[in-house]
Amino acid sequence: GLMPAAVRRTRRDPVDALFWLLGLSVFAFLFAPILVIVVHSFNEGRLLASWDGFGLSAYSKAVHDPTIRGSVQVSLMSGVLATVVATALGTVGGVALARSRSRWALVLTALLAITLVTPEIVDAVSILPWFVTLGTDAHLTLFNNGLVRLVVVHTSVALATVTFMVRARMSGMDPAIEEAAADLYAAPWNRFRQVTLPMARPSILAGALMAFTLSLDNTVVSSFVSLPGSTSWPVHLFGSLRTGLRPEVAAVSTAMLLLTLGSLVLVAIVLRRGGEGDLASTLAAS
Repeated sequence: GLMPAAVRRTRRDPVDALFWLLGLSVFAFLFAPILVIVVHSFNEGRLLASWDGFGLSAYSKAVHDPTIRGSVQVSLMSGVLATVVATALGTVGGVALARSRSRWALVLTALLAITLVTPEIVDAVSILPWFVTLGTDAHLTLFNNGLVRLVVVHTSVALATVTFMVRARMSGMDPAIEEAAADLYAAPWNRFRQVTLPMARPSILAGALMAFTLSLDNTVVSSFVSLPGSTSWPVHLFGSLRTGLRPEVAAVSTAMLLLTLGSLVLVAIVLRRGGEGDLASTLAAS
């Protein structure tokens, strides 16, 4: 007759164990470099590759180094501003694309999709002459500000991501809910604020987190458009490779990692308190 379920499970156990072992090996391979950086942030040596005891001097040096402190401040300021702009524009664009059935919505969707697959080096080479034209030829001195440049390029990088996340969320929502609010004489703004935004909130928060992460991580485009006095942390880190990495780099990288994880936990708490599920399901749905 048929083989008992217990026997079948026993025979599959070696295969399951092999898959578990392979899965753990992949995760160990992916996260081992992060663990190494965290460990070396407590290195007392002069260079990152030379371990010279355990201590917190790297964090102290990073805090008191004006160059490192300035680059981190630029990264955080540009990240926050770009997140606000990209989230606002992406929310409006995502809702509009989800509700529109016109030909122009398809064209705009295709243009946004192109920005996702365009190599960053192409974006960098394209946008730098544009900034020079606006700031010099058109005398728009605003674009001669390094922070403004970073906010613009980081917004352009993250905008499509936020838009598509909000669009995917709203496409799965029943438009009859908004129509019911309109039948109850809700004004367009109240309908958007009290009905549409709460439905889109998980994807908006997840998109904001993605925008902030993309801004902190941007190196290629930032290195092209940055100006003296407005160097972001990734650009500073890339430049420090020429002289050798110091433990201060690992200390700041660890702090950035904790900041990203803290943002992730904060968004998850907000979503769970709002009854919207955890962040993982939000990202999967979006």
